[in-house]
Amino acid sequence: MCTEDFIIELFCRVDRQMKGMAKHPQAKLYPSELVTIALLHAIKGTGERAFDRWLRRDWLKLFPGMPERTRLLRLMAVHVGWVQRFMADGTLLGVADTYGIELVHPAREARENGRFARKGKSNRRWIIGGKLGLVLNKWGLVCAWDAATANVSDIHFRPMVAAFEGKMVVLTDNGFHGTTGDPPNMKVCPPRTWDVRMVVETVLSMLTVVSHFKHRAHRSWKHFVARLGYTMAAFNVLAQWHGMTPDPHGFVHLSIAEFGL
Repeated sequence: MCTEDFIIELFCRVDRQMKGMAKHPQAKLYPSELVTIALLHAIKGTGERAFDRWLRRDWLKLFPGMPERTRLLRLMAVHVGWVQRFMADGTLLGVADTYGIELVHPAREARENGRFARKGKSNRRWIIGGKLGLVLNKWGLVCAWDAATANVSDIHFRPMVAAFEGKMVVLTDNGFHGTTGDPPNMKVCPPRTWDVRMVVETVLSMLTVVSHFKHRAHRSWKHFVARLGYTMAAFNVLAQWHGMTPDPHGFVHLSIAEFGL
């Protein structure tokens, strides 16, 4: 489909999820419009200024009430809680993992000047930025997510796993394991075991290629968190675009490449 048809269809799907959410009397955008713009931002994967120029130049006719750029970004950050409406339900078996997002090259560490980004390791290399924690169900859809700075241990994300106690057994790597406090529904998988955990690598790989998710340039923590949340919601919407039909072996093939903007 062409880009205009895709944006209209995306709005219709978002509007169904936002059913019952009333528009504030002083707001210029309906909640569904705001979330649609935020998901487009997450899918396109560019910076705020580049995205704003693209949207106003080509698609302002679809969002005539769109406020100026800084106001729009503040609205996205304030209403990031709406992405919970797009989270998937848990299944009997799930997977949890973390993903480092680089904000500054390590060589520029001295230029941070108190910005929220911190130095930590991701995929056996040093980065300066933040970290995403996510829980996926057996189909590869995002059930829960959280954010932290890159220097934070994966143990920080154990409450996200514990929230599914009694509902889902969550497979994790050794990074989530501690001497005490492991949730009862968390199963630590040694390296090269439980190949079902590879679904999280597939999901993160698609986000890296389509949404350029590995490198960001945010200067505010709340806007960084908002971008993570809307990206998780966008993935769930796109992954279910054509339905979740398993093959004869019961495997659902995930793909979002066709939605790259």
